[in-house]
This record gives sequence, structure tokens and C-alpha cells, in this order.
Amino acid sequence: MKVACVGGGPASLYFSILMKRVDPSHEITVYERNPAGSTYGWGVTYWDELLPNLHDADAESAQAIAEGSVRWDTWVMTIRDRVTVTAEHGDEGFGIGRRELLGIFEKRARALGVRIEFEHEIADEREVADADLVVAGDGVNSGLRERHSGHFGTQVVVGRHKYIWLGTTKIFDAFTFAFVPTPHGWIWCYGYGFGKDHSTCVVECPPESWRGLGFHEANEADSLALLEKLFADMLDGHPLIGRTQGDGSAHWLNFRTLTNRTWHRGKLVLAGDAAHTTHYSIGAGTVLALGDAAALVAALHTTPDLQRALARYERERKSAIRTAQRAARQSARWFEDLPRYIDLPPEQTFALLGRRHSVVLPHVPPSLYYRVDQAAERFSSLPVLRKWRGPKPAGNETGPAE
Repeated sequence: MKVACVGGGPASLYFSILMKRVDPSHEITVYERNPAGSTYGWGVTYWDELLPNLHDADAESAQAIAEGSVRWDTWVMTIRDRVTVTAEHGDEGFGIGRRELLGIFEKRARALGVRIEFEHEIADEREVADADLVVAGDGVNSGLRERHSGHFGTQVVVGRHKYIWLGTTKIFDAFTFAFVPTPHGWIWCYGYGFGKDHSTCVVECPPESWRGLGFHEANEADSLALLEKLFADMLDGHPLIGRTQGDGSAHWLNFRTLTNRTWHRGKLVLAGDAAHTTHYSIGAGTVLALGDAAALVAALHTTPDLQRALARYERERKSAIRTAQRAARQSARWFEDLPRYIDLPPEQTFALLGRRHSVVLPHVPPSLYYRVDQAAERFSSLPVLRKWRGPKPAGNETGPAE
């Protein structure tokens, strides 16, 4: 099979690795429009349950990912005047630099015989007309998908809050949340380590806080200086690092939740953020992209007919990601409803932060939910209480979709 993978992100690269492992005779080329090593982003997070799955699929890249990751098993939350709550999470979380992750995948793909062409943009699938399959792994702004957005049934819901994705030289040894009141409303940040020298910081706030603090007219340098002041206790004097824009502006965004009615058209198929996005506060984006890659390979090698294989892939992945999509909606809603929770006793706010994926929580008085949740913890295996408590939290998203 001759395959063209458009976009050099996790979905395309991991798909190429697994396809070559299944059948080395596949001819696979990955096309990335940017230069080698120029990827955006800071840290990628995942939970311990991912590593065995990666090891089963490709032990060599899984081992490199494990060796390049940092870990944590504790959450820390600070509200206002250094009121800090700390708790063991119960599962190990891991962080790895996005650039390092892609480097691991690129090296492994090349070793298996995959061609990777940087600075080669594919804007139209007709440019790779000789391919038997075209995988659109070119992100939320997928040009291949947008050419046929009517066919794919693409829908985008724009979130209300503003966020910015930053780095810092402060090393967090726990997953750390900080909520800061201002005269214009709340602003908050969460940070996590991903290497020996850097951590990720994601800052979020409602538009009223964003405008009231002057971020709507501040350049990047002034924005970072104000954020360093607001989160001084969290950062311990370390600087924040932005993503340089050509015009010097700060890279504030509104998150876009993207869905598609169908994921394939002829020999063109969507994967990763080109097919779906989930709010960054649940940390599922990269993991779901890797899951797409594995499922697409499995469908292609167990269903001989291409159209039936693509239909099977779409059906199975839509079902598989439904829980994550629901959790993402609830998680985003929790932060949008922050005033509902932030004035509770800190231990209650912290506990409900961990239950932000519950579909029940928004409809129950928070203090009541907390009391029932604490009482129910010993009996959480009961189906009715699993629904009450919501799905297990996922790690934080590594990269807001761009």
C-alpha cells in the first residue's frame, strides 16, 4: 500500500510506525510543512495506563518515551493567600516534551523505512494522487479537511474563556493549580513538569478578567511580566516563556472544540486533531491521536476493502472517544462555573476539581455533592455511584489545538 501522511504530528508519525511494523512493504511518506525541529508546544502529559499499550504496539518507541518522561503522583492547589491543599492522585502522571516525543517518533519511523519530508506542504490531496491512502493528520486547521468541510460535516464550537500556553524554568514536582483573584475576576494557572529544565504553564481566565487586566492590548512581553507578577508565589521567581509572534503579540486563544460528522472521503481519512479536539483541561489530545493511529492500522489490516476499513475505523473511534469528549465538556464547564466552587472550603474545592468530569455535579449543590461523594468513595464500584462521581480524571492537555 502506498500511503501519504499529511502533517508530522503524533497521529501521522505513530500511524506510519505501526503500519510499517505490520507490513514493511508499505510505502509511506510523511509530509510536514514546517522545518525539522520547529514544532510548537511545551509538554505532553499522559497517565500510567498508556505505557503498556504503547509497549504492546511498539516496544522500542515506548521505551524511549518512558525514559524521556518525568512523573508525578500528587496534585497541589493554591487559592488566594497561599492556602494550599495537597493530595495523592492515585495514578502516576507523566510529562514529556512535545519536541522530544516527535523526535522519538521521527527516529523510529525512519529506522523502519518511512520517508519524512519537512518543509513540504500538501494543500490538496490531488498532489499525492498516486497514494492509495491519504491520512490527514494536519491538525485542527487541517487544509485537506477544510476543502471538503461540507462532506465531513465539520462543526466548531468556540469556548468563552481565554487561555495561553506557556513554558517556565520552574520545575513542578506535582501537578500544580493556582487560582488568583483580581479586581476584574479570577485568573488561574496550572503547571506540570515535562523535562529536567522546563515545565508547562497554562493560564486561563474569563474574558472579563482578560480585558480588565489589559491583556487585550498588551504585547507578549508586557503580558508575561503581568502574569509573572500574578503567579509569583507559584513560579518562585522563575520567568514565563512565550511563543514568539511575528508582531510581538501574546498568543491568547479561545479553545475550539471540533467535531466531524464523518471522518473519511474516498481515500482521504482524518486522524487526531483534524478529526476531533477535546478541551485541554483533560489532557486527552495526544493520547487520542495515538489511539486513532492504532485503530486505523488495525482496521486497514483486518478489513481488506478500503472503504469498509475506513468506515470501521470511524465507527470504532467515535465510540471510543465519546467518554473523553463528554469529560472534556464537563471539565471546561467546571472552570467556566468557577465562582460556584471557589468560595467553598479549600479541601472541598480541591475535591470537586478532581470530580469536574461528573455529569451530575453541575446540577447538585456543590457542598451536598462533596458530602455524598466522600461518603460514597468506599462504594464507588456501584454503577449508580460511578455515574455520580464521573469518569477518572485524565491528565492535562499538552498542547492546546492550534
